[in-house]
Amino acid sequence: MQALVAQDTLFRVRQTLRCPGGRVLDLSRPQVMGILNVTPDSFFVGSRLQAETELLQRAEHMLQAGANVLDLGGYSSRPGAEDIPVDEELARLLPAVEAVRRNFPEAFVSVDTFRARVAELAVQAGADIINDIGGGLLDEAMFETVARLQVPYILMHMRGTPQTMTQLTHYDTDLVQELVRYFRDRVAALRALWPDADVVLDPGFGFAKTPQQGYELLRRLPELRNILDMPLLIGLSRKSLVWKPLGLTPEAALPGTLVLNTLALMGGANLLRVHDVAEAVQLVRLVQNTLSS
Repeated sequence: MQALVAQDTLFRVRQTLRCPGGRVLDLSRPQVMGILNVTPDSFFVGSRLQAETELLQRAEHMLQAGANVLDLGGYSSRPGAEDIPVDEELARLLPAVEAVRRNFPEAFVSVDTFRARVAELAVQAGADIINDIGGGLLDEAMFETVARLQVPYILMHMRGTPQTMTQLTHYDTDLVQELVRYFRDRVAALRALWPDADVVLDPGFGFAKTPQQGYELLRRLPELRNILDMPLLIGLSRKSLVWKPLGLTPEAALPGTLVLNTLALMGGANLLRVHDVAEAVQLVRLVQNTLSS
C-alpha cells in the first residue's frame, strides 16, 4: 500500500493550519478540539446546547480547560439522525458561530457541516475551519467552496449518509487500503482546485464502520499515518464502540474514551475531538511526557 502514495506529491506534510486573519493552528504537537452541539438530538445528551448563555459558558469552560479548537455543529450526524433542512441548520449554527467569535475572538472555531452553503456562511460569520463528515461527497459544491474560501478543511471517511451508513459497513478490500484509496482520491480532487489546501484527515470512527472495524482501525492507525503522512483528527469521544461492548451508556463512557484516545495518540493522532476537554488535555500532556522522556 505504500506505493499508493509514495510517489503522490499531493500528500505534502504540513503541521500547521493557516486560518483567516493570518492566525496559525500548530498541530506539530497533539491538540484538543471541544465539541459544541447546538442540536436537540446529538447522541450524547450532555453535549446538547440550546440557549446562547449555555453555549458561551460551555465554550469558556472548554477554552479555560485548554481546548485549542471549538467545533460547532447544527446537524446531528448520529446513526439514523433526522435529515433537517439547510435553513434549519443555518438557524441553529450561524448565531452560535457569531456568538462564539464575538465573545472569544482569539479562539479557533470549526464548523461541523457537510453542506457548502452552510460552510460558506459560517466562515463569513467567523469560523476558521470546515469539518466535513461527507468528504465533499454529500455536497458537490463543497470542494469549490473550500478552494474559494481557502480555509483549512477536515476531510472525513464515510459511506452513505448518517441515515444509511449503518447498512454500509461491508468492505470488499482491506479496511486501511480502502481508507488510503479514498483519501488519496479526495485530496487529489480538492487540490486540483486549490493546490495548497490545508487538509486534516479523519478516519471516521463509527461512520459506516462496526465497533470491530473501529478497533482494527485504531490498532492500525500508525500504518495509516505512515502511509498518508498527513495530520489526523480522531473522534472517539463517548461513541458506541466505547460503551456498547461494556454494556454502558454514552454518559458512562468517559473512562473508556480516555483509554481509546490514549491509543489514538500513540498511533499518531494530531487532533482529538472530544466532549470532555479537561480530561483530554491532561491525557495529551501525560502521553507527550511519556513519549518524550
